[in-house]
Amino acid sequence: MSSPPTTVLEVSEAEAAAIRAAVAGADLTTLGPGWSLARPTDAADLAAFLADPAVSDAIYDLPRPITEATVRRWIEESEALQREGRRLLLLTRDETGALVGYSCVSVWPERSAAELAGALARSRQNERQGGAGALHTFSWIFDTLGVRMMCLTAALDNVRSARLIDAAGFVRMGERDCVRPDGPTRRSLYWEVTREQWQARWG
Repeated sequence: MSSPPTTVLEVSEAEAAAIRAAVAGADLTTLGPGWSLARPTDAADLAAFLADPAVSDAIYDLPRPITEATVRRWIEESEALQREGRRLLLLTRDETGALVGYSCVSVWPERSAAELAGALARSRQNERQGGAGALHTFSWIFDTLGVRMMCLTAALDNVRSARLIDAAGFVRMGERDCVRPDGPTRRSLYWEVTREQWQARWG
């Protein structure tokens, strides 16, 4: 499950309230074509997408077991948390309407922080657009939601994700334990980046 960053920022109630409002009213048109908020009617497609181990095995905040019913509950929970300003569960579809990716943005308004988890379809995992898409999403989170920090985790053996995160400019902060919703714990690499660090690198 997602955990807030290790670093604690001083956040005013006004800043936290602005972040909650930004999450609750997030405009996905600025993310680009094909993006949408996950709805309960997407449960079957999303469950089928996540059933591929190449997509889901490395991700620790997914519902387990992955079934249409558990995914529908996860979507409904995400809708409720969006209304509270704490989560966005996003889907990406291609020009044919096929589901090719998902992103889950966990937000802690009182910490001015967010975490991004997600995956691409197996067929897209080795394409350069994955890295470019991640950079675009990171920038969108800072610019649109207004948080001042992002944190990320990856399994110790997830070389591909670690390479992408390092290249994006996130700072390694050691390791932390990630706990799956059904109980198992995984030791993970841990990164943080502030908005100032991000803007200095990417503008």
